[in-house]
Amino acid sequence: MFELSLEEKKEDLLFEEAKTFLEVIKKDDELVKFMKHPKIVKEDKIKTGKNIFDKHFSKEFAGFLLVLVQKDRFSEVEKTLEYFIGRMKEYKKIGVAFVYTATALSDVQKEKVEKRLLETADFETFEMNYTVDESLLGGMVIRIGDRVVDTSIKNKLRELSKQLSALQVG
Repeated sequence: MFELSLEEKKEDLLFEEAKTFLEVIKKDDELVKFMKHPKIVKEDKIKTGKNIFDKHFSKEFAGFLLVLVQKDRFSEVEKTLEYFIGRMKEYKKIGVAFVYTATALSDVQKEKVEKRLLETADFETFEMNYTVDESLLGGMVIRIGDRVVDTSIKNKLRELSKQLSALQVG
């Protein structure tokens, strides 16, 4: 689907449709249960899928979903769409940042964090996810992919404790 989206120049459309469909099935998994049900014949699944998908999505995305149904792979739809969305984010240079702070940040502080990340990373935009974690005591932890920057007081105290434990009393 990734290659198709590039060939057809429909990156934005298929990216948005994938995100929308993923949100829908995460909130209500009745369709996935129906498509995975072993006692429902494949032809009925295809007919139902065609009726639903053709009404709400582009022919490319609807066709992709129908292929999953036909190949008995609809149970993998969530993982498949998450992979596609990840590839599209890489292609579009969209970073996903998780920021943990001891207290909630103001809009101005959030803007400064995002601006700093854009200056230091190879992304054009970021999807920012903010979480308050009072156990940090102060500072912040930022995770982008497998990279973590931890400037929290909790981490500094942990490091200080390790250093003190390593000292030999003479």
